[in-house]
Amino acid sequence: MIQSVEKPDVIVIGGGPSGCATATILAQRGYRVTVFERDHFPRFHVGESLIPFCHGTIKRIGLLDKMKSSHFTKKYGVQFINEHGKLSEPFRFEEYDPHERSQTWQVLRSEFDQLLMENAREHGVEVIEGARVLDIQREGDRVVGVKVKIGDEPAKVVHSQVVVDASGQSSLLIDRMNLREWDAELKKAAVWSYFKGAKREPGRDEGGTIVIQTQGKKGWFWYIPLHDDVVSVGVVADYDYLFKNRETKDPEKIFNEEVARCPGVEPRIAGSECVGEYRIMKEYSYKARQGAGDGWVLVGDAFGFLDPLYSSGVLLALVSAQMAGDAIADALDVNDPSETRLRAWEPEYRKAMDRMRNLVRAFYDGLNFGQLVRRHPDKKHLITDILIGNLFKDEVDELWPLIEELRQEEMSMAKATV
Repeated sequence: MIQSVEKPDVIVIGGGPSGCATATILAQRGYRVTVFERDHFPRFHVGESLIPFCHGTIKRIGLLDKMKSSHFTKKYGVQFINEHGKLSEPFRFEEYDPHERSQTWQVLRSEFDQLLMENAREHGVEVIEGARVLDIQREGDRVVGVKVKIGDEPAKVVHSQVVVDASGQSSLLIDRMNLREWDAELKKAAVWSYFKGAKREPGRDEGGTIVIQTQGKKGWFWYIPLHDDVVSVGVVADYDYLFKNRETKDPEKIFNEEVARCPGVEPRIAGSECVGEYRIMKEYSYKARQGAGDGWVLVGDAFGFLDPLYSSGVLLALVSAQMAGDAIADALDVNDPSETRLRAWEPEYRKAMDRMRNLVRAFYDGLNFGQLVRRHPDKKHLITDILIGNLFKDEVDELWPLIEELRQEEMSMAKATV
């Protein structure tokens, strides 16, 4: 028989960045929160690069001083390498956004996520590791709790006023409720690993992310310098190109074949030592049709994931946590965790997510951002806003018709040359 245990105000499924940040904000607002995390931390996770607008939530949950005193690599900007191996001038955040947040970090996620979890506990959140949530509990259409198995103990039912799913791409709620919408236009995949002793840029650019295009623009590499002389290096391309249209299925061989096609990467990792396994992510772009309902909320990757380009993953995890956390607390303040109240944050968040998606799509469509800036120099700051994570300015939407105009011109020129 399933036992019932003491009821918290909110249950959070998953102890990653979105889960622990949501839990911390709710605890700061005076609510009892229990986080059920399947793994025992520290545990591996990809997504190591933080962009400037992560700063607001990191400060809000009381983690900023710990980040400042951490050994994480300091990140001041981004550089790009074209398909011929030419390195761009640094894009330094402080030149466009002179604020404390302009210095951010490249993080080893096992350590960063551990910091977030410890910070949640310090704020009074109950975090239970090794806890596998088996199912949700409903009364009619309302979610009222979860069935959970903690270690070797018998399964238990834990009730709460709200259940937050922060369990990442394996989201329980998004699948139980058939809410996942795959993004057919961003059908990408990635192969990556970690290299010790790889090349770094000098001075303040040592910790900057580098985005490197492959020959023929078939895909691109991320190049993220971490501490302890380790660099995260991964290739992203169309799923079919990486996995269907070649003889080998071995991730190391696929990775090395793409390195050989990328003059911007090969000399950077030459002579370095691979210190991790070669890992794969396949067809990862999706979002939920609905982000909340009566008694439940999705945050972070459980709501949706775009693409590694521009390093938006942790930003969206933290931003959704802050927005949803406040919406949940506001609903509980008036004892009304209904769909209407719990979705109050969703429209603005979707706008933010769609703005980042539009810029990602423009990159994959081959947009020449330099040409866009030369034609519309007064709009450069809007591209900058998205690159640093300032996704909540309606003014940014002025970019999309200008980008589409350029895209149509390039398509017409391509047809004319055939």
